[in-house]
Amino acid sequence: MNVIQISVFLENRAGQLSNITKVLSENNIDLRAINIAETQDYGVLRIIPADAQKASAVLLENGFIMAMTPVIAVAVPDRPGGLNSLLDALASENIGIEYMYSVFSSKNGESIMVLQVGEAEKVSALLSEKGFKVSSIEEIK
Repeated sequence: MNVIQISVFLENRAGQLSNITKVLSENNIDLRAINIAETQDYGVLRIIPADAQKASAVLLENGFIMAMTPVIAVAVPDRPGGLNSLLDALASENIGIEYMYSVFSSKNGESIMVLQVGEAEKVSALLSEKGFKVSSIEEIK
């Protein structure tokens, strides 16, 4: 079970992030997670919106350059060593992580980590077999 992430490419200058969140806000699009990576000249904003299809249409209509990517959202215990259990499970199967970030909130004593890995469907199934809860967009709140 994968979640859709939207990556928006933007210039590294004041107001760019605000322009994107304003457009999303005006169209009543809620965000579940956000991450930004930057270089001196540009940034890549990664978001998980509640409605990826609507968010992508709105962003494209407003001239933003973006891409949609399936990612894995997996629950880990919100305690010391919780993240390590997930990372150990991936390492034991020789699965590399391209990048990772967390979701805004935690619940039921768990935090949600978002992972970009090769073969997301295969890794999702493997994590489920190892007892991890792979989350859908509906479960990320």
